[in-house]
Amino acid sequence: MTPQAALASKSPAAAIVLREDHGSIAMLVLNRPEARNSLSQAMIDSLSAALIEVAKDRSVRALIIAANGPAFCAGHDMKEMTARRSDPDKGRAFFRHMFDSCAAMMQSIVHLPQPVIAAVQGPASAAGCQLVASCDLAVASTDARFATPGVNIGLFCSTPMVALSRNVANKHAMEMLLAGELIDAKRAYEIGLLNRVVDAGRERHAALELANKIASKSAHVLKIGKEAFYKQRELDLAAAYRYTAEVMTENMLARDAVEGIGAFVEKREPKWEDR
Repeated sequence: MTPQAALASKSPAAAIVLREDHGSIAMLVLNRPEARNSLSQAMIDSLSAALIEVAKDRSVRALIIAANGPAFCAGHDMKEMTARRSDPDKGRAFFRHMFDSCAAMMQSIVHLPQPVIAAVQGPASAAGCQLVASCDLAVASTDARFATPGVNIGLFCSTPMVALSRNVANKHAMEMLLAGELIDAKRAYEIGLLNRVVDAGRERHAALELANKIASKSAHVLKIGKEAFYKQRELDLAAAYRYTAEVMTENMLARDAVEGIGAFVEKREPKWEDR
């Protein structure tokens, strides 16, 4: 399968995010291995643009985010950030724009209509760990490591904390944030950051297997469920039940619910219309 540059960017920087299509599964690959796939502004912009294209592509039923090279993502590009300290405002405007655009990119993963799976082959630190936590599911190699190490260099991982604290229990998140130490894939699985840990080199294959299982379901129903999952958890208990009862009522009236329930009753395979 020949990778193609992410469709959303026309600039030479498009090569830092590649796209591969595996049937109904799209894979976006971070391709800046010489910089450990750090999130430069160009990387953030290219990934954001590629996500917009995937969201609009009705042929894509699930998305995998992977990376080339030994590291999954080393977080923000510290060399780029340091260079902007010479700006007249000491980099304030650039820093704010970068953190805002990165936060918007992470949120676009959450709001993407398709399920998103991270396939992690190596270390994911700071905003790289945030990227993993922002995906709906995550599969990692035994070689993967995870950290929010900003505290070690005087820059607390406040924005990575948002995604991390929504994935793992408070005590585990606080330990990662306060100690700044790497944890291995086994520990990341134990605390709920990962769904699966596989042998080194099999993370993309395992992610594709999982994506294909998900892609066999109704895309319309997956979209409904993903949106409801993230919305209801921000509500109090009573409000969450009121909201999800309304979601299920509308879902019951969808064509795919009629077909799926009918197929279950009639003991046959459903034929999804994705509506």
